[in-house]
Amino acid sequence: MIEAFEFVDGDRTFTCSVEKPHSLGTEKWWWFRVSADRHNRYAPFRAAAGDTQKSVKARIVAYYDALLVARAMPAPSYWRRGAPVKPDAAKPAAPAAAVAAK
Repeated sequence: MIEAFEFVDGDRTFTCSVEKPHSLGTEKWWWFRVSADRHNRYAPFRAAAGDTQKSVKARIVAYYDALLVARAMPAPSYWRRGAPVKPDAAKPAAPAAAVAAK
């Protein structure tokens, strides 16, 4: 298994390491920090015997980029007035005679 490493992607520096969680589990996880986000540390996936720096780098960058996209999205509104509208509910139903004539 590969050891801790650091890499640069664009203007961000990622510092990666494999650690066991503090809980009772015995599985090791990939943890990383990003230079642009010094207050958080992430453990997005388990470490595997076949991991390489290249494969871990690709997975970490994809995970962090998706996280940034999700953070940039507006928060969902939980306010609803009435029942949600189904896409087909807005269309008026065709009369049975019109359907049979076709």
